[in-house]
This record gives sequence, C-alpha cells and structure tokens, in this order.
Amino acid sequence: MSSAHWAVIGILALAAFSIRIVGLVAGSRIRASRHAWVLDELPGLIVICLVAASLADQPLQTWIAAGAALGAAILTNHVIATMAVGVMTFAGLSLFGI
Repeated sequence: MSSAHWAVIGILALAAFSIRIVGLVAGSRIRASRHAWVLDELPGLIVICLVAASLADQPLQTWIAAGAALGAAILTNHVIATMAVGVMTFAGLSLFGI
C-alpha cells in the first residue's frame, strides 16, 4: 500500500477515535446537567423515530397494522405479542386485498 492509503487509514482511525471521545465528553456533560432525563428517554425516542420514518409513504394497510401493533403494545407490554399482532394484521389485510 502507498503512503496515501496509510494516510487515509490514519485519518479515518483518528476520526473514529475523536467521535468516541466527543460522545463520552458530551454524555458526561449531559449527565451532569438538568437535561439528564434525555439520556433515559433516548432509546425509546430513537425507536419512535425509526418507526415514524419507516411508515412515511406507506400504504393504508401498513398504517392500520402499525396501529394494531401499537394497541397490542399498550395492552400487553409484550414485544412478541406486539410483533405477532402487527404481522397478523398486515397479513390479514393483504389476504383480503384491503
């Protein structure tokens, strides 16, 4: 490999290390601030963002299945049951052509 390749590898390694250091510093500062509650809610917020982005531009049957899954999640608080209800609802709607 040429020296340019090694330079790129070194720069990328430094960038990856820097990102981790900045994350650690920012996380410790947030934990010490009045915004510490955000870190507790962050995993759920990330999941909600991913689901919302996935539902954008989807047909009505997908939205109905997502609503059924949300209802199952609220009622059961069980991940497997939520997934099963969502998949079965989507499959049923697809089977009947809705």
